[in-house]
Amino acid sequence: MHDDVAIKVAEFLLQIKAIKLQPEQPFTWASGWKSPIYCDNRISLSYPRIRTFLRQELVKLIEDKFGRPDIIVGVATAAIAQGALVAEAMGLPFVYVRSSAKDHGRKNTIEGEIKENQTAVVIEDLISTGSSSLKAVEDLKENGVIVKGLVSIFTYGFETASANFKQSSCPWYSLSNYDVLIKQAIASGYVKKQDLPLLQAWRQHPEKWGI
Repeated sequence: MHDDVAIKVAEFLLQIKAIKLQPEQPFTWASGWKSPIYCDNRISLSYPRIRTFLRQELVKLIEDKFGRPDIIVGVATAAIAQGALVAEAMGLPFVYVRSSAKDHGRKNTIEGEIKENQTAVVIEDLISTGSSSLKAVEDLKENGVIVKGLVSIFTYGFETASANFKQSSCPWYSLSNYDVLIKQAIASGYVKKQDLPLLQAWRQHPEKWGI
């Protein structure tokens, strides 16, 4: 079942160009890394059928892996909308975590009402190294929230991310991932089979690729 979901998510993201693959014309990330892939899952919000599918599968994943938490948390900004949709579907309160505190007003990092010892599941749209997601997890813990784990729509599958989540003792599951995406992209003719070694090499050493 989960394999079928991963394939379907990859199909949808490729179909609406939320994920773009350009092995011959790499993108440059904000970090300066060169990359054959660019992912913006927020585009899925503009497609009701796909948006609904992702929401339903995130709900199923949360219930399967973590049961029913007290609150749903989105990581700003990309996961705010999807997190709110999931919270609405589950009939749960929703909050989101900023990357940094506001410089005015109450100077919040966490927006919304939380209570000490509440259980939470965090929602993220995309996992690369996991650093920003885990910062949100730590902010919640520092405010007395019990974080059961995190779910994401997509992950690049970097070893760094797995190591970071393990070190933080934060269980994490993703609807789809880079390996499934590449297989689907080749099967559908989105990229050429001869590009596979290049795409795999990037995933192994993204910080050095294209230099």
